[in-house]
Amino acid sequence: MTRRTRPPAAEPSADATARLPAPLPAPELTEAECRRCGTYIAGLDGRYACGVCGWVNDHSEGHRRLPTADEDPDRPAARGRARRPRPLPPGPQEGPPGPADPSPTGH
Repeated sequence: MTRRTRPPAAEPSADATARLPAPLPAPELTEAECRRCGTYIAGLDGRYACGVCGWVNDHSEGHRRLPTADEDPDRPAARGRARRPRPLPPGPQEGPPGPADPSPTGH
């Protein structure tokens, strides 16, 4: 039996590395009081959401701009965005099978 080996991975070309976005800086953990109920809350880069009353500040109030979709490292590949997810399997049947009209006495 012969063992197959993979060819070494090709180095990215200079053009490919020039197109890659620069890594984003880590978000800063910030703290404030909720403007609606006064609960002490934490957020990222000045963007907050209160878990007690549901208040959320506007995204434009943050300390720095939000990344674009192209800068998002978790964005799916271009070919993956066009595909639709597989449908869910059918759910359980409506109740157990049994007689259509059970007798009032249970017998």
